[in-house]
Amino acid sequence: MAILLLVVGSIAWSLALRPRASVDASALQTLPTHFGSWTSEDVPLEATVESILQADYNFQRRYRHAFGDVVWVYFGYYGTARGGTPEHTPRVCFEAQGWQIEDHEIVAVDRALRVNELVVSLDGEEHLVHYWFRSFRKTGLRGGFDQLLDHLVGRLLHDRADGSLVRVSTRIENGDRASARSLLVAFDASFDALLAANWPREVPMDQDGDLNRVSGAR
Repeated sequence: MAILLLVVGSIAWSLALRPRASVDASALQTLPTHFGSWTSEDVPLEATVESILQADYNFQRRYRHAFGDVVWVYFGYYGTARGGTPEHTPRVCFEAQGWQIEDHEIVAVDRALRVNELVVSLDGEEHLVHYWFRSFRKTGLRGGFDQLLDHLVGRLLHDRADGSLVRVSTRIENGDRASARSLLVAFDASFDALLAANWPREVPMDQDGDLNRVSGAR
């Protein structure tokens, strides 16, 4: 027990002595607004919403397919200093805005990406929502223990525990959930690949001790 406590204490002490890093989110500025048959436009977040989310970098976009399909995307990045995790999950946010959660399950997009799927409704309108968490190490984190473990391993091995929330949604037309799911599954895979190629960097804190320097942050 004494040896175990000594080891744990040594690890905690070494983590505390490591220089903290600030976020360089400039790579996200190069994230394509157009890919494949999808084009997009930015939809600014309300100032009150941004203050609640407290992300190091975030954006909201409306993507439109050449065939007319529309997908809404929210992406929020949280650096290690912010704990790598948003304070509010989509489920909580939807319920706070009056939406009813009609169904919730896990959907496998591919071998690496598994997402939370929600069916939400308000005033007779249904939307299908997919959301997941991504870190610099892996994607398809669904929140909870898997996210906590990923942050712990990243902190111990790489001194990083940054992460993000990805939420995509589309309207369910005529109760056809299968078509909406097919649309989002294809979109999820493409969009997650873009995030992997444009993931932010964390850089050593500058000599002035500026912990909050975020390049290109919104």
